[in-house]
Amino acid sequence: MRTTRRWWVPAVAVAVIAAVLPVTPATAQPVSAGPGPVVADGVTQPVFGYADAIRERIFVTSDVDTDADGALDVVAMDIIRPRASEQGLRVPVVMDASPYFSTVCRGNDSECKADLDGDGLNDRWPLFYDNYFVPRGYAVILLDMIGTNNSTGCPVTGGRADNISAPTGIDWLNGRRKGVDAEGNEVVADWHNGRTGMIGKSYDGTLANAAAATGVDGLTTIVPISAISNWYDYSRSNGLVTRANNYSGSLANNVTNPDRRQYCAPVRTQLGQGGDDATGDYNDFWAERDYLPHAGQVKASVFVVHGINDDNVRADHFSKWWYALAEQNVTRKLWLTGTGHIDPFDFRRAEWVRTLHRWFDFWLHGIDNGIMREPAVDVERLPDVWETHADWPLPGSRPTQVFLRPGTDGGPGGLSVRSGPGNRSATFRDTPTMSQATAIRHPSDSSANTENRLVFLSAPLTAPLHISGTPIVRIKASVDGTDTSFAGLLVDYGTRERFSTSGDGIQTRSTEDCWGEAATFGGYAEEGCYRQTVKTVASNPQELVTKGVVDGLNLDSLFVSTPLVPGAKYGVDVPLMPEDYVFETGHQIGVVLLGSYSGYSSRAKQTRSQITVHFDSTRITLPVVGGRQAAVAAGLG
Repeated sequence: MRTTRRWWVPAVAVAVIAAVLPVTPATAQPVSAGPGPVVADGVTQPVFGYADAIRERIFVTSDVDTDADGALDVVAMDIIRPRASEQGLRVPVVMDASPYFSTVCRGNDSECKADLDGDGLNDRWPLFYDNYFVPRGYAVILLDMIGTNNSTGCPVTGGRADNISAPTGIDWLNGRRKGVDAEGNEVVADWHNGRTGMIGKSYDGTLANAAAATGVDGLTTIVPISAISNWYDYSRSNGLVTRANNYSGSLANNVTNPDRRQYCAPVRTQLGQGGDDATGDYNDFWAERDYLPHAGQVKASVFVVHGINDDNVRADHFSKWWYALAEQNVTRKLWLTGTGHIDPFDFRRAEWVRTLHRWFDFWLHGIDNGIMREPAVDVERLPDVWETHADWPLPGSRPTQVFLRPGTDGGPGGLSVRSGPGNRSATFRDTPTMSQATAIRHPSDSSANTENRLVFLSAPLTAPLHISGTPIVRIKASVDGTDTSFAGLLVDYGTRERFSTSGDGIQTRSTEDCWGEAATFGGYAEEGCYRQTVKTVASNPQELVTKGVVDGLNLDSLFVSTPLVPGAKYGVDVPLMPEDYVFETGHQIGVVLLGSYSGYSSRAKQTRSQITVHFDSTRITLPVVGGRQAAVAAGLG
């Protein structure tokens, strides 16, 4: 169990933060005292101008040469900051580092950066961060990842150049690197207070994780939203390739400006070779893109936001990162939503802006506004119904063994905390063409239960059963061939209103609301107004709660593929995606065992092996809040 000691920060921490973080860059010259931020109700107020804000584009040389042209790659940053920072105001930085500013673009409104009047300064500022935070005494930096937009080089999809893009900019902010303007004139950040917070969704949030994992000085907090923590887990799952061949190269191509795609083609070829799609094994290529082993280098606080139903960046990215940070006593906060790959600005807008404001005010301005004495975790239990908790998994969650017991006459088996007969077995055929929807429907259909799946059902629950954490299906199995996959699905059978997975759980409206100040740059109205959204819900007789899959060739090691021995018995652990879910009274818990299936991987194996499950130790370990006693009380006795 993870205790709240890793979350609470005493009130005196404000003074400590100010003491341990550099106040000015090393090369900055002393300046006279100037205006300071105005604080009311525990937060900074919008007392600084936005229309007259200073805009800059700065270029900083990195330590990598991704395109092998003999010149080190250059990182470009667009900066907007209060004009008062020229008169002595020292301001912190909110940084969004991204590969998307000129290609895919950002936010639900798909905003790109743009210099509309050709003066070399950014006029169009995606997202609301600049509109909202600049008037409150922050600088906002939109940093182009190496190989994208105004930065040079070629993208390497999670590799070292990705990882050091933001730290290169942070080094400049803190006087450790030289920065220049478009004319080559040196520029120093003598307006910076030494504290930088990074934020972003998806790839942007991944760059925040990567930067924190380098341990760069001056990165004070990160807010990774739907972010990757291990690129291997993004395109693989326990040895199984889950995305198209050379997905790393394909993504690199998407984020490269069209006029440079041909130039960067050799780098994309190298990405495909390094990723080893032939085996799906873990290697040095993936180790370079795995931030989990470097959690001990993280000095920043971490505010994680993730969708439990995110099928793009799956939920194990947040959970593995969360667990690793906990082991290192990193200060953490978590929002866990029932939606998919969605920014909190689009699933809980007003509360998100309020919370993010207070978080940045505490960590970047040093204002003790009480946010660190509040519960660390917010969980969305039902659409727009939120709970707060001290930690995650929820305190009181205990690994509880629930045994899979054999059925009769082709009917579904049972689930119980008591083990069943140990000399029984059941066989089914690996059927990769079966859809995920088909796999969980009609659990009592005897013709399907032994042909291409095995289904296990609890009795109708006599009390709610709450799970919080990472379930694991543990199978003892033998196979008639040398290769297959092993999959487990956890299902809720019973009709109720649920999160819809259509459109990742939100629908965009035509109405807008505005967040922050407005101005006109380069003839473009930069107003900070965005379309509103609404949650979408569904009511189905069953819901896939969570799922997982393991490659049969990687049961012993992710580094080496080893063929199965036909007929030999194997202990197979299938970790499912993390969950926080309540099965209601009267519903039935279902576990479905499969081989390969297209619902998890676009490259499901086609072996059609016959899999035999042995029931002497086959079970699912559920992280039950209240443990075994709660499971028995709910009817799993």
